[in-house]
Amino acid sequence: MSLRIGIDKHIAQLEALSPGGIFYALHIRFGMPMLHYQSFPRGWTERYTEEAFALRDPIIAWGFSTIGTARWSEIDLPDPFNIMGQAREFGMIYGLSVSVGPMKSRTIASATRGDREFSDDEIAQFSGLISRLHDFTEPPRSLTEAQIEALRCIAEGDRHAAAAARLNISESALKARLTAARTALLARTTAEAIQRARDYRLL
Repeated sequence: MSLRIGIDKHIAQLEALSPGGIFYALHIRFGMPMLHYQSFPRGWTERYTEEAFALRDPIIAWGFSTIGTARWSEIDLPDPFNIMGQAREFGMIYGLSVSVGPMKSRTIASATRGDREFSDDEIAQFSGLISRLHDFTEPPRSLTEAQIEALRCIAEGDRHAAAAARLNISESALKARLTAARTALLARTTAEAIQRARDYRLL
């Protein structure tokens, strides 16, 4: 199973448990997640982004202070901007959150619905899926020297032909190294791979 197919399979299972939408931020390092996904109502997503709620969200604060699971109704943290109250305007009345992983690579996820609280069994299923997704997408601790050299050339502005000549390899070999680096970093583009390699102090 490819990494992308594995991630998509997990998303489908998570969404089946959460009729109101899901959110996850995987392996948050240096303030940024390696991967993130959300399917909350569009209106809420737009408001959340415009108001920069992530900086003040009690659910996110809970995720960084706690390992485990909780229903939103059980999270008793200050919410001076009434973020949870505003979420209810979009049908996000009941929710659960999961936090896994060490502080240096934390994963935080949430699920929501409008009709009832999540059951203990549903919370356990959602938590298990997030834990497996966290493990499944563990960022690399290192890249090969060949991958680093290829990324560095592109990061310094070389085009493929120039980078290949600089490294004394064929252009197809350069592309293979870049592809391997993108795969290791779960990046869709070389530019994204370069940024993630820098974020993880690999480049």
